[in-house]
Amino acid sequence: MKAVRLTLLCHALTPAQKSARLAQPDDGILPLALESLASTPGMQLLAAPERRAQETALRLSSQVQSVPALADCALGDWQGLPLKQLQAEQPEALALWLDDPLSAPPGGESFAQVCERVKAWLMAFDRPGEWLAVTHPWVIRAALVAVLECPLAAAQRIDVLPLSRVELSFAGQWRLRLG
Repeated sequence: MKAVRLTLLCHALTPAQKSARLAQPDDGILPLALESLASTPGMQLLAAPERRAQETALRLSSQVQSVPALADCALGDWQGLPLKQLQAEQPEALALWLDDPLSAPPGGESFAQVCERVKAWLMAFDRPGEWLAVTHPWVIRAALVAVLECPLAAAQRIDVLPLSRVELSFAGQWRLRLG
């Protein structure tokens, strides 16, 4: 069995993040310096389908494979809304979604569902070599929950900043690589 090295890269900062607004699939990224991104030669590139992940990935290579399993948490009716508006109009629903991994925004996806999707993708990922996957904070948290086999609630203690990286490896089982 040949080893797999998978680096998860969070997309670059977006205007939505900067203005405390929930994401939409067509959100782009803010301008960034090309030197802030680097990939290893020969590394294959994957990206979530949303514009912000695709734009970040295209800063690394023109050869990007879109992967639906890396998509951000579906926010349903809350997509694009400012957090202040949700806090004012639906404070209980917002608090429940943030505190309970089984809760979902109206018409959206729960963190538990994101975890199931990401875990299934990781378990099926059998492509040896070096990979870089540009994705979202919720997806990176879900991958860490899957790899570390920790409770879903532990994800609330993980901050994933724009352009942060998490390295994983697989040789019979997924492992977190610190370096």
